Amino acid sequence: MSSLETWKKVDDYFVDQLIPEDPVMNQILQANKKANLPSIDVSATQGKLLQLFVKMKGAKNVLEIGTLGGYSSIWMAKALPAEGHLTTLEFSPKHAEVASKNMETAGVKDKIEIIVGPAAESLPTLEGREPFDFVFIDADKNNNPRYIKEALKLSKSGTTILVDNVVRDGKLLDEESNDPSINGIREMFDLLKDHPRLDSTAFQTVGSKGYDGFVLAVVQ
Repeated sequence: MSSLETWKKVDDYFVDQLIPEDPVMNQILQANKKANLPSIDVSATQGKLLQLFVKMKGAKNVLEIGTLGGYSSIWMAKALPAEGHLTTLEFSPKHAEVASKNMETAGVKDKIEIIVGPAAESLPTLEGREPFDFVFIDADKNNNPRYIKEALKLSKSGTTILVDNVVRDGKLLDEESNDPSINGIREMFDLLKDHPRLDSTAFQTVGSKGYDGFVLAVVQ
């Protein structure tokens, strides 16, 4: 059995043991597939991890950069208190439309605001709002350094920032890469290194989504 097959089977075991079957979440994944969205949603175990981070943080105000079909948005929104709110930024109007319908299906649309357009342009418009408690970055990797800088402007001491897909099957080690995504990830690590306001770590993951990882940072 290959490593990927093993990782997938272990993920399936975790889901069977720890994450109750949710027909609505399955329906959302099917809706994304039917709409021909890229199949890059977080896995169920990763979605649950996001949900637990929001719960552990006691977050009331969440920012997501990269909505896709709203699968990760919904996981996090379900952890918010009654007065909680999630703002999610999505480049594609088509993706945003699918996400909006999915959020309505999941019964969390009243907690979520979708802002359509390039996140680099949308983020500055959020300045002046209440600082975010939790930030999840899962968009175009070449802009990760910019997203970190903009997220800092929207944060307060204790804000948690989680960045997805930072290993890319180990390709982040390629110093000679011409891939803008890899270069963006490496630039992000250079930014985080000894950053005066961010206390950071990174961890590698394997599973149904292959070999990748997260960056976790807390604003000082």
